[in-house]
Amino acid sequence: MKYKKNFKLLILIPIVSLFIFSCSSDGPEIEQPEKIYYDQAQRRMAAKNFFGAIESLEAIETRYPFGKYAEQAQVELIYAHFMSSDNDAAHAASEKFIRLHPRHPNIDYAYFMKGLSSYTRDDSLMQRVTDTDLSNRDVTGAKQSFSELTEFLTRFPESQYAPYAKQRNVYLRNMIARNELAAADYYLSIDAYVAAIRRSKYVIENIPNSSENLRALKVLKQSYKALGYIELYDDVEKIINLNYSSNSIQESDDSGWSWNFLRNTKPATQN
Repeated sequence: MKYKKNFKLLILIPIVSLFIFSCSSDGPEIEQPEKIYYDQAQRRMAAKNFFGAIESLEAIETRYPFGKYAEQAQVELIYAHFMSSDNDAAHAASEKFIRLHPRHPNIDYAYFMKGLSSYTRDDSLMQRVTDTDLSNRDVTGAKQSFSELTEFLTRFPESQYAPYAKQRNVYLRNMIARNELAAADYYLSIDAYVAAIRRSKYVIENIPNSSENLRALKVLKQSYKALGYIELYDDVEKIINLNYSSNSIQESDDSGWSWNFLRNTKPATQN
């Protein structure tokens, strides 16, 4: 009798489970914890609470790495890190997303943000208020950013972010050129004309179409004259007269670049 009772109990358990499952499936759908975290992240970003949004998005990435919102959470982490001014984290998140999801619909955004987050020193409050010339400082990050944004433009020339990348690269290109010529000016001040010529030639040959080309040519002219290279001096003089008039307008440093566009430049949501 005891054996029969236990046997009946074993049969009853899956039947009861099936009944419970069928009842719950007919009732209201229970919201998944993963979506709760995602919606929470969206609310926090809308409120500009980016640190809180990062916490919610990282919870999805950690607890539900293969869930419905995992990939979207990873790409939005790039944006949240960037908006919280953690550029190293934004760059690392971009590289991680590119490595894990090379065919994702938002892959262009990851490449764009990778380049953008490499150099953001000019976004500081002090720089905006004092209009500090950053070309006199270390521009290693600017060169990396220029290189990465150039890669982005090569890969995704039709991306919606391409116009912003082009604007940014104009600004970075001019800054890098000014940095080279700041060194050239120093060499002129100590009569190191060969070194000044080398810096100026680098700008002309490797940073074409920058706003500093005329300035670089003037440094060449001054250096050739000081060294007694009359023929080279005359050649540079001819180039200046042919290509630059007294009324010529140089390309703008920033071409209308503004950081404000990022406030409305989130990655597209994938359904």
